[in-house]
Amino acid sequence: MKNFFITTPIYYVNDIPHIGHAYTTIACDVIARYKRMSGYNVKFLTGTDEHGQKIQEKALSKNITPQELVDDIHLNFKRLWKILNISNDDFIRTTEQRHVKAVQAVFKKLLDQGDIYKGTYSGYYCVPCETYVPENSMGENKTCPQCGRPLKIMEEESYFFKGSKYIPDLIKFYEQNAKAILPEIRYNEIMSFLRGGVHDQSVSRTSLKWGIPVPGDEKHVIYVWFDALVNYMAALGYPDENSDDFKNFWPCVRHMVGKDIIRFHCVTWPLMLLALGINLPAEIIAHGWWTYEGEKMSKTKGNVIDPFKMVEEYGLDQFRYFLMREIPFGNDGNFSESALVGRINSDLANDLGNLLNRTLQMINNYCGAKVPECDNAESDLSTMSEKILTRVDEAMNKYAFDEALKIIWEFISRANKFIDETTPWKLAKENSDESKAKLNYVLLNLYEALRLSGLLIAPFMPRTSQRIYSQLGIEQDPVTMLYKNFKWGNSAGNVIKKSEVLFPRIDLDEWQKAQDAKKAPQNQTQEQEPEHEPEISIDDFRKIELRVGKIISAEEIKKSKKLYKLEIDLGYEKRTVCSGIKNFFKTDELIGKNIILVTNLKPAKLCGIESNGMILAASKKIDGNAEALTLVIPENLDGIPLGSRVS
Repeated sequence: MKNFFITTPIYYVNDIPHIGHAYTTIACDVIARYKRMSGYNVKFLTGTDEHGQKIQEKALSKNITPQELVDDIHLNFKRLWKILNISNDDFIRTTEQRHVKAVQAVFKKLLDQGDIYKGTYSGYYCVPCETYVPENSMGENKTCPQCGRPLKIMEEESYFFKGSKYIPDLIKFYEQNAKAILPEIRYNEIMSFLRGGVHDQSVSRTSLKWGIPVPGDEKHVIYVWFDALVNYMAALGYPDENSDDFKNFWPCVRHMVGKDIIRFHCVTWPLMLLALGINLPAEIIAHGWWTYEGEKMSKTKGNVIDPFKMVEEYGLDQFRYFLMREIPFGNDGNFSESALVGRINSDLANDLGNLLNRTLQMINNYCGAKVPECDNAESDLSTMSEKILTRVDEAMNKYAFDEALKIIWEFISRANKFIDETTPWKLAKENSDESKAKLNYVLLNLYEALRLSGLLIAPFMPRTSQRIYSQLGIEQDPVTMLYKNFKWGNSAGNVIKKSEVLFPRIDLDEWQKAQDAKKAPQNQTQEQEPEHEPEISIDDFRKIELRVGKIISAEEIKKSKKLYKLEIDLGYEKRTVCSGIKNFFKTDELIGKNIILVTNLKPAKLCGIESNGMILAASKKIDGNAEALTLVIPENLDGIPLGSRVS
């Protein structure tokens, strides 16, 4: 039996799961289920990344230990995977002892053979992304190219991985294995990056404690990305390379990741494996990002898709189908609830649901609920079925999930057309042996088309396929079957069990009313005339001293539900300011932001802390309460020093 090992990235537990996590994991689940049904011995791994500076800072802000924090948050992912019906075989956490053991073994081996060495690192560092950013990769105003946040200059003693030594070998491998990175656009991106030269990488930190200690030098902890990548081998028993799991599954490992982390997976990780003398992943598959209704998702805009809510509102398999069908895997895509409703009504209710309902109704009415016998079941549908299995397999082997579903729906559409062409209701009215035989032939072919359709959709919509088979009178769960065992025309005598409608149609008028109702309070607020303060003179305005500052630290005030204690750098001095923005920002989102500060307010004591100033912000209010808030941030400070007067 062939082996197949598929992994999601391990998800960082600094936040709740979102549509990106759901998308990757559902895609891995679909391919894992498909390969099992294709006769493969499959291992499907997912998990959580639980070390690093962001975790340490968040735990500190909540006055709990990092371990307590990750023990709580990782459960959100496990809960979502259960709701999404994910069939993973293992769930690994980077705080587990098996992972810690594997990471330290990798580090020690590379250190002992001279591929890790100690030095000093100085550079621009992104705290949220926990990575140093080369100057040629920075965004405008020295910002992180991934998250857009300001970078900090950091210098620390560090261990370095001599990855540059293995660059020629990695380039050669990719030249000989062009399909090792999918899609092609990501392969080209990585090859361009590699040919541009790669420096040795810093793989330890002394500036934080929440991580895996460097063996023999515990003032250093291992860099979170070096740590995280080892999970894929740790789950197979590494450092025991003779374990059955490692010997069986590592040669056929596939990593599925978002396009934002391909350099870690296509450069850093393979270089580590080359240094260890371990074969490289068979494939690294990168997918795109989702927008919402054409806009980039962000917490500030309030348009982040919650997969829990989508499943609750529209149904599990409906949500799974939409994500896999809507865009070519690898491309960016737009998540639109109206498009989701359209797919439910058209593809699922009209096409698949209608085919099931019509066919079972006719078998029930014309054949006493029993699938009729037929001497020869060959038809356009049976001929098409042989090609469909091959075409779907070709698409799935390219991770072209949308293409596979299009092919399946071609078959479903052909089956619906077969009903219209053969008019079984007319045959049932004719009282002749010939018409009876023709009716049996039609109904048996339609039943077989449904049996094959249920089998084909099983990886994508496992519960729906099971419901179809239950109504077809087949007790076995389709996901436990093998495609190679499917034979057309041997179902005569099966007794159907017609029950509920597979996919109830969504009333578009009612749905639109519900959507409008959700937006009504926001629209109403935007249309109201704002309240204005009394007019002031220019002299009154000049009395307000506004200056450019930068937030250099932010921490919670435990006595307050709304206040943060901020330290503001004005260039000529530093000030403490208490600001009521706790409900809108996390501390790590504030550090490094340039702001406008009112500097000549009288000091005020808030929760026992003297506050010297007020930062400017804009808010959206409903019923007098702020619902959203954004800081007033100067766009371009090139050549403008901190402390400059704003007028």
